[in-house]
Amino acid sequence: MDVSEAVARRISIRAFKPDPVAGEVVADILLRAAQAPSGGNLQPWRVYGLAGAPLAEFKALAAANPFGEEPEYEVYPPNLWEPFRTRRFQNGEDLYATIGIPREDKPARLRQLAKNADFFGAPVGLFFCLDRKLGPPQWADLGMYMQNVMLLAVERGLDTCPQEYWARYPKTVGGFLGLPDDHMVFAGMALGYRDPAHPINSLRARRDDFELWGELRASNSPLRRLTALSGRGFPSITARCPR
Repeated sequence: MDVSEAVARRISIRAFKPDPVAGEVVADILLRAAQAPSGGNLQPWRVYGLAGAPLAEFKALAAANPFGEEPEYEVYPPNLWEPFRTRRFQNGEDLYATIGIPREDKPARLRQLAKNADFFGAPVGLFFCLDRKLGPPQWADLGMYMQNVMLLAVERGLDTCPQEYWARYPKTVGGFLGLPDDHMVFAGMALGYRDPAHPINSLRARRDDFELWGELRASNSPLRRLTALSGRGFPSITARCPR
């Protein structure tokens, strides 16, 4: 499998099979992912993996506190504006449509959201943390590490779902992991084998066309070709969310 194939196959999986993943496979993925670039080679990531009994113990703690805690950061800015508001709205509508939950059924939507706390049934839960004194550049470095993890997982026949949901549980996660006081939880990630029969895994998040977010300035620019290719295999976002 080449990199392009891994990028194309990677999606966020929200229903996993219970089949275990060998510890040496998880360790190999996390180690190889550390080839990610980081400014000044700071390597700001601190990573934890849970499986088996430790994962079950942690999930029980999270389930006992369904409303979460005061997050250390907001996953989305307040009063989200366009085009970000429409993108988020459309993704939510597409997600719930795969499992037949209408917009009016708020309890069902909340139950689906709560499945984050179970890592969507995945046999491995990962947490990505960093020193809270670090800034946006190091958050970007951590994101590149996480992307490496996801692509390497695809190479091994595995799937993932990155979860900023865990920003809602800083005390629970930090206490369970023994996270140093000067570190914070950025995100979690479910890791395992997708359930190909579950309809929610049919979701393919929409992508805007290249011409809406990219620009190339050069002689003999391949811009037209890129624009033509950008929507191939990805539905475009055309709907607008209600005010």
